[in-house]
Amino acid sequence: MTPLLPPRVLLLGGTTEAAAMARALAEAGVEAVYSYAGRTGSPVAQPLPVRIGGFGGAEGLAAYLRAEGITHLVDATHPFAAQMSRNAVKACAATQTPLIALEREPWQAGEGDRWTHVPDPAGAVAALGQAPQRVFLAIGRQTLDAFAAAPQHHYLLRLVDPPTEPLPLPLAEAVIARGPFTVAGDRALLSDHRIEVIVAKNAGGAGAEAKLVAARDLGLPVILIDRPWVPDRPVARTVAEVMAWL
Repeated sequence: MTPLLPPRVLLLGGTTEAAAMARALAEAGVEAVYSYAGRTGSPVAQPLPVRIGGFGGAEGLAAYLRAEGITHLVDATHPFAAQMSRNAVKACAATQTPLIALEREPWQAGEGDRWTHVPDPAGAVAALGQAPQRVFLAIGRQTLDAFAAAPQHHYLLRLVDPPTEPLPLPLAEAVIARGPFTVAGDRALLSDHRIEVIVAKNAGGAGAEAKLVAARDLGLPVILIDRPWVPDRPVARTVAEVMAWL
């Protein structure tokens, strides 16, 4: 019988879950590479070898998997990094590389929540309406352009890195901060800036949930952008499940 080769894992990261996965792989002595998309200027240090940047689509990722002898791929990217996840499904199918996603559960509304679900940023713009409002736009920087269609609102942004070019919104200010955030801190942020409505992506997880709890405490409405479509793939909710799969 041919002996099984030790695993060599590609971990697609950039999330709190990916950092926990990296620690588990390193502690178990599993050979692995941590891949950052390169959208953050100061990525968190990891206990694994790190590569930064894209692969060149599904074909480029497939070529990387072959060239680097990758035996397993763990997709622990952000739930809204849908194109990367789609590319991972295609590349793993093309190379017959086992794939699992480490994906946080989406948030679910509870008693006292005032949520409106929309399918995409354009839907969030429409849901804001025409009357000017003070908006906490907690969506990162990649999809800000959609809100240029509603320049009448005053936007508060929370970004990991300071913007390197002018924001596409005429009435906007940015707070530079990295999560996880606290309910008390977010409650103060919303109150201090007299926020009237929150726009957020349904990212799930505990690191960014504080703003939703704070909104509930303050009775504020939330416009929640649903997750984009990703092809079916095996999904784990915990690091332990991924380690068992490996």
